[in-house]
Amino acid sequence: MVKYAVVPENPSKVARARGNDIRVHFKNTREAAMVLKGMRLKAAEEYLQAVLDHKRCVPFRRFNGGVGRTGQAKEWGTTQGRWPQKSVKQLINLLRNAKANAKSKGLTTGNLFITHVAVQRAQRQRRRTYRAHGRINPYMSSPSHIEFILSEKEKAVPLPTKTGNTKPKNAYSAKKKIVTLKKARSAGHKLRKTFVDKKTKAKAVAAKKVAARSKIAAKKAAVAAKKPAAK
Repeated sequence: MVKYAVVPENPSKVARARGNDIRVHFKNTREAAMVLKGMRLKAAEEYLQAVLDHKRCVPFRRFNGGVGRTGQAKEWGTTQGRWPQKSVKQLINLLRNAKANAKSKGLTTGNLFITHVAVQRAQRQRRRTYRAHGRINPYMSSPSHIEFILSEKEKAVPLPTKTGNTKPKNAYSAKKKIVTLKKARSAGHKLRKTFVDKKTKAKAVAAKKVAARSKIAAKKAAVAAKKPAAK
């Protein structure tokens, strides 16, 4: 049995496809496959066909050493991109395989999304190249293991609409509402009480100040009356 990197929760609702030791460069294939993650199946097929026609590019984000720049990469928020023909053709074949598996399971291909993509390095295959002065250098290939998992997107269930005459679910919720109302009222009463207390305190302080001023004025008047009149 073929092992996948991810085990789906509901295997009956997914379609899978995997290729081992495919003779395509790992770095190019990884960059091309990562773009497809989260895409709808139809949109992914259209995108890969556009890459083959050089109308859109594959953005290179991780393995981008020495990769040229192109204006088509602006679509993906980067500057470097390529059009890896061999890798894209293999990805198209795997997506067709996954689509056929979905049809055999009775899934609706129009609702399929690419929920899982994995590209792994396979064992390098050895060849040789002949150099000057009778030397031999290794000439290795970098094949890849590629896997896709397609799944149907679950429809979101809408919340029930709230009507105007909503009743509490149980007695506990009704009691809770009453308690919160009482707390709010008591808090409001306390606020009003503190406000009134502050007001009365301010009035009392003002009255004391007025009484003290009147006393001082009366003392000054008495002192002035006792003084003899100037001749």
